Formats: sequence, C-alpha cells, structure tokens
Amino acid sequence: MESLWIVRLAVNAVALYAAIYLVPGLQGAVTDPQNWVTYVALGLIFGLVNVLIRPLLKLVTCPFYVLTLGLFSLVVNTLLFQLTFWIGSQFGVTSTIEWWPDAFLGAIIVSLVSMVLYAVIPDGKPRSSAKRPR
Repeated sequence: MESLWIVRLAVNAVALYAAIYLVPGLQGAVTDPQNWVTYVALGLIFGLVNVLIRPLLKLVTCPFYVLTLGLFSLVVNTLLFQLTFWIGSQFGVTSTIEWWPDAFLGAIIVSLVSMVLYAVIPDGKPRSSAKRPR
C-alpha cells in the first residue's frame, strides 16, 4: 500500500515527460528538460494538485459537467495542468505556460499516457477469471 504513491508519482512523471516531449510549446517551460528530478518534482506537484484541488473544482463546476455531458472535464484538466506549471514556476522547476492550446494538448496527453500506464501496470489485485454461466 505504501508503494502505491511511488507508482502514482512515477506514472505522473512519465506522463508529464511525454507531454513536454510531444508539445513543442511546453519544452521551453521546463527549466532543465534533461534532468529526471525535474519530472519527479513536477509529478509530485501534479499529484498534489489533483488530490487537493481537483475534487473541490469538480464540485464547484458540477453544473457545467452536466450541461456539457462531461466535456467540461477537458477545461478542468487544462486549468489544473496550468496550475501545476504555475506552482512549478514558484519553485524554479518550470515557467508558466504562455499559450492555452499548449496546456490543453499537454493535459490530454497526460490523461492518455496515465490511462495507458495504469492499464498496463499491475495493481496487485487478483484478477477474477469470470466464467460464463452454462
């Protein structure tokens, strides 16, 4: 159970690395793109933002989720992604993201990479071999 946060931190760091590598506008926002400690620190900030701020933001914006059939989550993810980079800039890890579409694409890439990694990484729970009833 205590290693679960390490896995989440690693997934966040890898997903952020992928987003920064794939979106050219984000590459200039990282102060030291060759240092893996940068991505670990950014992954830690991203995890804390998601744990502490995401639930409150989702509660406040619940009507928008309903009106847009969940598409508003893309806006919330982008805002949290930008907030992560802003907090990182306060610690000298990153600079702020200047262009909103860069943050939007980065948030989508982080979501997709995280989803794939969580699907591939075993979670320690036994898999049930569901058999069809006869």
